[in-house]
Amino acid sequence: MGYMGRMRGLAAPVLGVVAGAAFAAGALAADYTVKIGHLESTAQSRHIHLEMVADLVAERTEGAVEFQIFPQGQLGSQREMTEGVQLGTLEATVSPAAFLGGFNPAVSVLDIPFLLPDDDAQAQALREGPFGQALCESFNSRGVTCIGLWPNGRKSFTSNKPIASLEDFAGQKFRVMDSSILIEQFRALGASAVALPFGELYTALQTGVVDGEENPLDTIRNMKFYEVQDHMLVSDHGAMEDVILFNPAFWQSLPEEYRDIITGAFEEVIPDLIAHKAAAVADARKAIEEAGLEVTELTPEQKAAFREAMYPAARDAYLARAGDEGAALISAYEAAYKALDN
Repeated sequence: MGYMGRMRGLAAPVLGVVAGAAFAAGALAADYTVKIGHLESTAQSRHIHLEMVADLVAERTEGAVEFQIFPQGQLGSQREMTEGVQLGTLEATVSPAAFLGGFNPAVSVLDIPFLLPDDDAQAQALREGPFGQALCESFNSRGVTCIGLWPNGRKSFTSNKPIASLEDFAGQKFRVMDSSILIEQFRALGASAVALPFGELYTALQTGVVDGEENPLDTIRNMKFYEVQDHMLVSDHGAMEDVILFNPAFWQSLPEEYRDIITGAFEEVIPDLIAHKAAAVADARKAIEEAGLEVTELTPEQKAAFREAMYPAARDAYLARAGDEGAALISAYEAAYKALDN
């Protein structure tokens, strides 16, 4: 007899979203329970696809492994969840890479603009290949086990001033997260960058503290930044990657067969995850255009020119921070990126 299906929605915040119901006729307790925390809402791509992973894992382990998913920061901030995974009070978390740079400077390689190619298959080849493997392995010395990377969209630019060309950026001020890589990214365009908390961004745009910002289109729509911006450049320059982290002792306690099933499930849903995110971005773009913003999209030739201007400066800022470990990652990345064209 198959699964009865697992609970959907939140019964109560303390319970999270429990994945995996009774197997066969009787309710059999799982041999392994994975509490997994993250920050997104239940309507967003990360959570929806964690539910899909949970279903696949429950089915393929015949109920032996149960995921209990805690969305919307129910288990604390990302820092608290990452530390919980380190300590073993939490089995797993799926974290935006941008939130992990202080914990593991090597992962800030993902802040470098135009790191991943537009082609989904090529980008996935980088995640799964020597570069992605080396990036995951950099977490080992930090007391957590990375089992893979998940795509979660790409950033574009908005501003109150025209940004349709490379030259338009000169002299403008953009809000960034507190990252030397992102600061150098804008400096390479002749612009300046101001590190501001995300919660202050709307007001900063409204009052002219900064001219513009960078975020995925669905974030720009959800945060209503279009209300205080006039121009948007669809550049897809910044990869928004998630890192899947497990407690090492728990991960090693799983039979190898179950580890393979879990890793495979996370990989298997990636095409659907990309499609779901793309649909959200398309809806957001339509809403932004209807709000009256001037929207421009980079051509492949323009994108190449932007990458040529931005990548070297951002890479050098990363290398200055990440040292030998970062240099090895960049070497693996550039070799893999070059091989994509051959």
